[in-house]
Amino acid sequence: MARYTASHWGIYEISPDSAGNPTIHPLKGDPDPSEIGLHQLDPGLLKCRVRQPSVRKSWLEHGPGAAPHLRGREPFVEVSWERALDLVAAEVDRVRKTHGNEAIFGGSYGWASAGRFNHAQSQIHRFLNAAGGYVRHTESYSLGAAHVIMPLIAGTMADLMADHTSWDVMAEETRLFVTFGGVPRKNSQSSPGLAGKHRVHVGLQEMGRAGTRFVNVGPCRDNLDTGTEVEWLAIPPHTDTALMLGLAWQLQADGLHNRAFLDRYTVGYDRFAAYLTGESDGVAKTPDWAAAICGVPAERITALAREMAGTRTMLNIQWSLQRAHHGEQPFWMLVTLAAMLGQIGLPGGGFGVGYGPANTMGSRHRRLSGPSLDQFRNPVEAYIPCARIADMLLNPGAPFTHSGRHLTYPDIHMIYWAGGNPFHHHQDLNRLIRAWQKPASIVVHEPYWTATARFADVVLPVTTAMERNDIGYATQEGYFVAMRKVTERFEGARDDYDIFSGLAERLSLGERFTEGRDEMQWLRHMWEDCREKWATRDVPLPDFDSFWEEGLVDLEFVARSQTMFSRFREDPGAHPLTTPTGRFEISSDRIEGYALPGFTPYPVWREPVEWLGSPKAQRYPLHLLSDQPARKLHSQLDPSVHSARGKINGREPVYMNPADARARGISAGDIVEVFNARGRCLAAAVPTDDLLPGVARLSTGAWYDGQAEDGLEKHGNPNVLTLDIAASPLSQGCAAQTCLVEISGPVLNYPPVTAFIPPLILAENA
Repeated sequence: MARYTASHWGIYEISPDSAGNPTIHPLKGDPDPSEIGLHQLDPGLLKCRVRQPSVRKSWLEHGPGAAPHLRGREPFVEVSWERALDLVAAEVDRVRKTHGNEAIFGGSYGWASAGRFNHAQSQIHRFLNAAGGYVRHTESYSLGAAHVIMPLIAGTMADLMADHTSWDVMAEETRLFVTFGGVPRKNSQSSPGLAGKHRVHVGLQEMGRAGTRFVNVGPCRDNLDTGTEVEWLAIPPHTDTALMLGLAWQLQADGLHNRAFLDRYTVGYDRFAAYLTGESDGVAKTPDWAAAICGVPAERITALAREMAGTRTMLNIQWSLQRAHHGEQPFWMLVTLAAMLGQIGLPGGGFGVGYGPANTMGSRHRRLSGPSLDQFRNPVEAYIPCARIADMLLNPGAPFTHSGRHLTYPDIHMIYWAGGNPFHHHQDLNRLIRAWQKPASIVVHEPYWTATARFADVVLPVTTAMERNDIGYATQEGYFVAMRKVTERFEGARDDYDIFSGLAERLSLGERFTEGRDEMQWLRHMWEDCREKWATRDVPLPDFDSFWEEGLVDLEFVARSQTMFSRFREDPGAHPLTTPTGRFEISSDRIEGYALPGFTPYPVWREPVEWLGSPKAQRYPLHLLSDQPARKLHSQLDPSVHSARGKINGREPVYMNPADARARGISAGDIVEVFNARGRCLAAAVPTDDLLPGVARLSTGAWYDGQAEDGLEKHGNPNVLTLDIAASPLSQGCAAQTCLVEISGPVLNYPPVTAFIPPLILAENA
């Protein structure tokens, strides 16, 4: 009988080694499998596991709210599961009865999970909704600005991601591929939920062989691998919108903008054109104007505009560009530029948002919703955009705007977190640590002693995907996977479902939460429910027993090539967009009606609060990019040997241009200090010509390892440096890429990395 498992990094086959121990292998036929997932059983992970329910000493001895300043510093006491569940249930009950359910923040963020039942986000939301509701978060760190701006101008990100032109169509039709931010192969190792067969690298290679020409725009050269020559237009971070405006001006000046397309499929072009030509503000956005900001010669901007208009062109943008101050603008401007070219809806033309951040985009598979666990209705209306956690905790009752709404931050007394690691995702971690002291209680479900676990009051050890049964599925990834348990549970770990079932029983909610089903009964129920729904869409699935026996369902039989917006182009009346007007909105009346300070109703270039052209660059002259790591997804599996092989002396590498390194007396492999007014961390220097001078790159994912006495982060976590402000008052999105730093070194007497050493654990009554 075949055995499989699935993860963010792909589908894997399980077989025994010579000693009978399970080993992980890539799925046969995957053309570019990710190595990350092969290390999910790495023995090195075990040393970081949470063995038993653990309670912070002061909280256990003195109750909720005791010594919150000691979170992350003091020992934990191991207790029995019975006592741990009693304590957590009592605290949930106390907070909801004393302060109301609006005082409970239900955190869960971790790119979902491959398993559709043992999905921490679904489990915690189902439990908290059964208990009366909770304050939720919206959007994501990855796409906070895009999730808000795109529905107003082109369509929801979910719709756009599902509709991207497939790779086979681009190989056949696209002759020029211009990408802002590259198409990083390392990012496309994963997808939310699970990745099927890895298609991005293969797709680029096939385009290259077919003769597509590539232009990579941005401060990094090494994020586009096509197997063919790539032109690199090296520009500083945050100047993409200015370059796009220069290209747009040239199209307008040459009469190469497609007026027929603009008239039929868009609204608001003339208002934008007044800004573009300088009629509205006195500044024409010419190639010379753009060159002064982005550094690309005006002659090249002029020539590229004409090249794009003269051939079938696909424009692409990476998600990282909207994780910035004014992050909505490059996405809005990309749509505007594509509309001016008039190729949206034609095979191989238009835009992508984007190819590369995940494996999904460019898939030929249908968008079909898979099995799901009902989360019930949340009766609490209060919410926050996900990147505003610290603002919420530090400023209860303060006003904020989001998507045109005027809201106030709730007063949170309890954080309940299952799935994800905010000490990885969030910005300005020193500020987050101060905010983290506000709630009376923090409860965390964690397999590992991450920083989120260390800064909790109660840590409940949970199983990993290797230790439970589940159904693996992600929309458009092409497979169902029978995820049979690979190994037994680690020591005292329990499934999230078992934990929440125990809590629900204590709160007299047991039957409502479980509906009388155990794990396998839920899997059967969810499968048959999905099977019934898919039958109405003419997609047959086997019964559960057959699926569980076979292990895989390959959905290639319903795959087909696609061109984004083709139906809209054919008949915009019959197939309107989901925007307020049903057309692409180059100027937005809805946004104008929000009357947000400093936010115009059409795309513009705005100077960010920090960039290489700002006065702050005199003190902190390097722009720091904090991108996705190559050897893990976010912080997941950082203790593995695969992740360790990418480090130098245990630290994450910080890449910088050789000229910047020489000017600071830094050599390859030196341990250096990266710092600004928000924080400082240690990293290992790697000079490279693949970065524009003035730019440094320190990938995210290192488990936070801060010293309590002086705040020095020892491991190379860039989020002690990143800026915790909103992208704009429209989206409140993450602005992590807006970050200036300085680097000094070499550091000779550096402290050891202790991120993977568990905190001091005491026995109960010791």
